[in-house]
Amino acid sequence: MSSLETGDDRFDTPHWPAEIRVAKDRRSLSVAFRDGPTVGIPAELLRVESPSAEVQGHSAAGKTLVAGKAGVAIASVEPVGNYAVRIGFDDGHSTGIYTWRYLHKLGTQGEAMLADYAAALAQKGLSRDA
Repeated sequence: MSSLETGDDRFDTPHWPAEIRVAKDRRSLSVAFRDGPTVGIPAELLRVESPSAEVQGHSAAGKTLVAGKAGVAIASVEPVGNYAVRIGFDDGHSTGIYTWRYLHKLGTQGEAMLADYAAALAQKGLSRDA
């Protein structure tokens, strides 16, 4: 497992991570937050909910429904300042900047978000599988 250690108290926020780890199979990210939870976030969720303009668009109406990412893996995790990480995926996507607050949301609300995502795919006749 690779990890990114964090811990500068000068930038303490409600959802500051103590540690971020990429699973050995690269299919999930584990984030231990100082305020309590340690969450596991599937790579698929990170990819399809990427905070990039490519996925989120420039308005709520512009969000792209990304299909076929059930098998996506995390290729890289790089710090961005003191507030976020940039996650690269094996499908070439690497433009999303994941703030600590957004990672906390994905970790604590991810199950519901994945269910909503699967329902949206089904409504459009699309699949999570490639």
